[in-house]
Amino acid sequence: MVKYLLSTVGLKTNVTAGRETLILLAAKNGIKEMVMQILEVFPTAILDKDSANKNIVHLAVENRRTQLYKELVRKKHFYESAFRDVDNNGNSVLHLAARLGDHRLFPYAALQMQWEDTWFKYVKASVPRDFFLNRNDQNKTPKEVFRESHEELVKQAEKWLADTSNSCSVVAMLVTTVAFATTATVPGGMKGDSGIPNLERHLGFKVFTISSLVALSCSITSVIAFLSILTSRYDQKDFGRDLPKKLLVALTTLFMSLAAMMVCFCVGHFFLVKDEFKHTIRQFPFYCALIIQNFTTLLRDNPFKKGPR
Repeated sequence: MVKYLLSTVGLKTNVTAGRETLILLAAKNGIKEMVMQILEVFPTAILDKDSANKNIVHLAVENRRTQLYKELVRKKHFYESAFRDVDNNGNSVLHLAARLGDHRLFPYAALQMQWEDTWFKYVKASVPRDFFLNRNDQNKTPKEVFRESHEELVKQAEKWLADTSNSCSVVAMLVTTVAFATTATVPGGMKGDSGIPNLERHLGFKVFTISSLVALSCSITSVIAFLSILTSRYDQKDFGRDLPKKLLVALTTLFMSLAAMMVCFCVGHFFLVKDEFKHTIRQFPFYCALIIQNFTTLLRDNPFKKGPR
């Protein structure tokens, strides 16, 4: 369809500069299929530039059009000149990747900072090594642009991580306290002075022991992980992998400790009310039969049921 549209409109194949052509608009909006179809019909459209002297590679990087940029990188040997171009301010593709734009993909600053660091490293790996030290008209390298443009985002990410770690570490400490008390409690008591639990061979006792141990271990691990986040340097490069990994470990172990503590409490209460459960379980078949009988009678005597009168 795109080919038919281009042939119908009769897109000029000469290089345009200073105005936005169809391929530039498609690149800015991340329409990968249209861009690739235009390049297939008119390969010279790769040289089109807007008023800021930016081609489709620059626009894809600047507007964070990841899928389009990946496709262009896959065919980079055809568009080598477009990757080496600079805009009116001397910014290369890597300079534009280092700048913080208005495109926020995540509501939390720490996750956005991780994505920005990952995106910059991906673009950095796709360009020649001589780009690393190139300076723009402000005499700044891509690394310097990245550090300066992300200072405010780093402060927001640091505040969010600190607040989250403080709140969750309090919960983890409470779970640790309760889990420690639970591990020191033996349901059913001991057999005299032998130190052997009365419910040693009971399946519920084994579940209780294992779940309390898991809750204690995971909660302590969570506390240590949150403390390691609170004592971090919060450097820009730490948001790429180190801090998100610590946060993932801390939250995962916290949720595991809460789940294990829930299992431990359920098993402990089962020992307290197991005698009452025996009577309930005995009456359960009668309860099911009563429900089935009521529904069967209701369906049979339904006044709205169609049938012979």
